[in-house]
Amino acid sequence: MPESSNGRLGMLVDLSACIGCNACVVACKQENDVPVTKFNTWIESWDAGTYPDVLRANLPKLCNHCADPLCEKACPTGATYVTDEGVVLIDDEKCTGCKTCIEACPYASVRWYDEDTKLVRKCTYCYHRTSQGMLPMCTTVCPTHARVFGDLNDPESDISKRLAEIEAEGVDPALQVDTSTKYVGVSEMLALPVASGICHGGNVVVLLEDVTRENSV
Repeated sequence: MPESSNGRLGMLVDLSACIGCNACVVACKQENDVPVTKFNTWIESWDAGTYPDVLRANLPKLCNHCADPLCEKACPTGATYVTDEGVVLIDDEKCTGCKTCIEACPYASVRWYDEDTKLVRKCTYCYHRTSQGMLPMCTTVCPTHARVFGDLNDPESDISKRLAEIEAEGVDPALQVDTSTKYVGVSEMLALPVASGICHGGNVVVLLEDVTRENSV
């Protein structure tokens, strides 16, 4: 991947290729020194569909790096900012740990509070790597190439060529937010009946009865 020249860095996640192996999650933790109980990226997995047409749904999540981020607007100190390449970052020197950005983000659990440093953390697209022309670690280790990263403004980049071939959308299409993290097949996946609890890192975080109750409201 060529070094960015004020393009717009983004990631495309192909849900048909994700096998839920969590290699991306482990690599992110190692690369960015993320605590065991916290996540910059994670995979939510569940059984979807109705018998006999049942499949395992795997939905990787991370910061969506919005084009017009609400977290940046809400931050009282200017700690949250957007780079020239469209990457949403947090300036540790300005962050007071007030968690206002966490409350402002429309996507649950994208940001987390570091109890040790008293600062807010999140996915940075491995900016220490991508700003130097390398790929994010999660993309590098994906065995099925479910994640594609590059310059959304460069028609010759791998991600732009892929986007020209398919229809992509945000992780929550209903929000209609312009995000740099895009997905293939998310609407189709979310439209399937949920047939099990939702797992995150091997732990059930949402029980099936809770999913059923929420969908019935």
